[in-house]
Amino acid sequence: MPMTSSQDLDRAGDEQTRLKVGLPSLEADVAYFHAHLEILGEPTTTNQWAQQKVYRLLSQSIEDLILETKHQMIEGVDASNAQ
Repeated sequence: MPMTSSQDLDRAGDEQTRLKVGLPSLEADVAYFHAHLEILGEPTTTNQWAQQKVYRLLSQSIEDLILETKHQMIEGVDASNAQ
């Protein structure tokens, strides 16, 4: 098992802080896209259809990023608890 320096632990802590700070922003983005989709309703024009498609894709991409970020945070907590 490799030894972990205090500098490595500091970097891991900084990464955890960055992930925690970025998560609410990502969740707010998803809420924005969902609200915009609700307002848009059923598209009646090509522009509205394109907006709906983009908002759905962006929302799904950000939701995937949120899940990945939460997974990284859990792994970071598990790694720091093992020390």
